Amino acid sequence: MARPAKALINLQALRHNYQLAADLCAPGSTLAVVKANAYGHGAVEVAKALEPIVPAFGVACIEEALELRDAGITLPILLLEGTFSAEEFSIASEQQFWLMLENETQFTALENAELNQKVKVWLKIDTGMHRLGLQPSDLSSVYERMSASKNVDEEIVIATHFACGDELNRPETNTQIECLRTAIQNSTVPSNATVSMANSPGVLGWSEARAEWNRPGFMLYGCSPFAEPHAQADQLQAVMTLKSAVISLRDINVGERVGYAASWTAERPSKIATVAMGYGDGYPRTAVNGTPVIINGQRVKLAGRVSMDMITVDVTDLSGVSVDDDVILWGDDLSVNEVAKAAGTIGYELLARMPSRTPRQYVES
Repeated sequence: MARPAKALINLQALRHNYQLAADLCAPGSTLAVVKANAYGHGAVEVAKALEPIVPAFGVACIEEALELRDAGITLPILLLEGTFSAEEFSIASEQQFWLMLENETQFTALENAELNQKVKVWLKIDTGMHRLGLQPSDLSSVYERMSASKNVDEEIVIATHFACGDELNRPETNTQIECLRTAIQNSTVPSNATVSMANSPGVLGWSEARAEWNRPGFMLYGCSPFAEPHAQADQLQAVMTLKSAVISLRDINVGERVGYAASWTAERPSKIATVAMGYGDGYPRTAVNGTPVIINGQRVKLAGRVSMDMITVDVTDLSGVSVDDDVILWGDDLSVNEVAKAAGTIGYELLARMPSRTPRQYVES
């Protein structure tokens, strides 16, 4: 019998989450971001499940886009980090990849490229995150250059990315929205130019950020980008259920210790369940004692350090636990965000770092 550690991927929940995003952003268009192996869920399978209902996909780089093309995905694919070499422009032209561009090297390479067909360009504007993007004052000149290029499709999208969108009480997001709107107003760009601002926090929490194109990622997988309850985010459905099973049980006495470094000590006669799940399967090594785990539908607590292949759990108060009982590490009743908080990280990282060793099983409910 196979080792029980696995990740169930609920495709019905995935489509529900996408539809929530699309409805919030209507009448704007909403692409699906499937970078980083669809946040650990499996890019090809996720894209196939969404292809009938989305207008386009977003990935980080051309390698991720080519993986989708090789799997038969035919919709446009936006390269969110743009290009890294001049050779990528001809591939993008051939493969109907859209390009997020932001620097002079990229602009010059595109102007000089010999392409069989034009490419769709998204111009990224730095409105305050200071990671990538044109200065707002350069928008007119670059837009005019791209509009005049023989290699650029007529519709150019003006885009930006939010630094603090997941914190709804911060003023920076409104400042960034206003910065982009002002940059367009003060430029030679047409006033009705196509705009894209909203990532998952923008889609859910900042109605002013919803525009002609929207780019949800994290929310598609059923995860809220917010630390507090939120009316729209609370409608999301978990897509991944990370699960395993109890593989061993033992009783230990008061004062006995569990796991590497003997970091958990029994303060009462205790029953310890060992579960086939560790950091080699994507469960965070930094999860602390007391991190919640669900066994037989009930919450229990991590007891001892996470190993590469196993964790140990205090099931003293759980009656009737047996070898082979189901264990949920995160899913519907235990958010990956809650586990991430206990591990000192964020849900984005736990999902994106899911290793290939953990088999994905795709289900419809």
